[in-house]
Amino acid sequence: MAGAEEKREKSGSGRGWKIALLALLVLILAAAAVLLTLDGRRVRFRLVGPAEITVPYGQSFTDPGRSAITVGDLFGPGSLELPVETEGEVDTRKLGDYELTYTARFLLSTYTAKRLVHVADLTPPTITLQSVEGYAPSWFTGYEEEGFLAWDDVDGDVTDRVERTDFGDKIQYLVTDAAGNTAVAFREPDYSLGKPELTLLGEETMTISARTDFSDPGFRCVDDQGRDMSEYVQVSGKVTPYRAGEYTIDYSITNDAGDQVKATRTVIVEPVQVPETVQPDEKTIYLTFDDGPGPYTDQLLDLLAAYDVKVTFFVTCLNPDYEDCVGRAYREGHTIGVHSASHNYYRIYASEQAFFDDFNTAEEMIYRQTGSYTRLFRFPGGSSNTVSSFNPGVMSRLARDMQDMGYQYFDWNVTSGDAGDTTVTSVVGDNIIDGCTGRKASVVLQHDIKDYSVAAVERVIIWGLRNGYTFRALDLSSPTAHHRIAN
Repeated sequence: MAGAEEKREKSGSGRGWKIALLALLVLILAAAAVLLTLDGRRVRFRLVGPAEITVPYGQSFTDPGRSAITVGDLFGPGSLELPVETEGEVDTRKLGDYELTYTARFLLSTYTAKRLVHVADLTPPTITLQSVEGYAPSWFTGYEEEGFLAWDDVDGDVTDRVERTDFGDKIQYLVTDAAGNTAVAFREPDYSLGKPELTLLGEETMTISARTDFSDPGFRCVDDQGRDMSEYVQVSGKVTPYRAGEYTIDYSITNDAGDQVKATRTVIVEPVQVPETVQPDEKTIYLTFDDGPGPYTDQLLDLLAAYDVKVTFFVTCLNPDYEDCVGRAYREGHTIGVHSASHNYYRIYASEQAFFDDFNTAEEMIYRQTGSYTRLFRFPGGSSNTVSSFNPGVMSRLARDMQDMGYQYFDWNVTSGDAGDTTVTSVVGDNIIDGCTGRKASVVLQHDIKDYSVAAVERVIIWGLRNGYTFRALDLSSPTAHHRIAN
């Protein structure tokens, strides 16, 4: 029994110890819990570098690093680093914002930290200035762009965004990409080339006789590299070759910078001398016939030949079938003068040039028939006509211009009336005889395209010869019977 009780006592003593030990453990844990609560232990992340960083586009990216430890208010930081997991990726080939998340676990809690990574375009474009082998700028055009390229790693080809500015001594090329990065390049061309040489062909001062046309002898313009620059020369000034006077023609070439090379030609148009008018010593009748040749011209020439009388024909080109009469009349000693090719007032008096064109057409017909040109003419309608008044002053200008060119125009002081007043042969003859009577120099107007007028000529010739008149053809010194110009 004693042994049994001894055993019970020992057993009770062992349980007490365990209970005491357990109580102590509970007390320790409770104290630890209190201490942990008071310590407030938690996880602290340490990021290497800033939490927000910017990475250039296309550049490789490596996480600068991170770590995590515990830290408390009572016991401070722990000495051991906690395992950290990283979530998120950064693609530097794409612009944008990327987030990296760091995770650590302590006790039953999960802690996180973040880093923001900006992938941005920080690199300016590149500008490549091109060059052409053998090229050199000229004085005229200055520098002609050889070409350039601009490339941006993000935007690609940005050549069309380049702003080109010529400062005179250098050229600036400026380009900005979509991100605002700017690149600049400069080119300094050689602007030391000399001016071109502008040379006048022919004389610098020309003297010409008044005429209907003028041909500029021209010029030559070559730069110091031997290139022909003539096509860029501007010519100003006008020569009116049918009007006596002094004219200047200016030749100039101007480059892009406003520099200029000039030359000037002076053209002096001198009037052609016309013999002075000589009044005949004897009573003279100058029979003149306008508007032919025509179907009655040969008949008239036969009559004139029979009496050996010379007259003047102011011819047209209206009847080509009878133009050979002009050659016959010339060969038989008659005077040929220009009247008009077309006899169209509104055409020939439209301008000086229109008159000359018409006049020269008639001149060429006369040359074909006679082998020579004439210097005598009669204005269609006469110099006193008013039908030309639609072009104010044209008759005054033409009279002066034609005389400057050595031509003499003839009006009349005796009219036959065959232009509309009468169609009766006897009346035509009477008009002529009455007009010539008592006049020393009679310039008679008739038309050889009118049969009734041609029929009156023999009577006039007989009357004139019986009354002491001489019949002559006109020449440059003959009385002109000029009318008073009304336009």
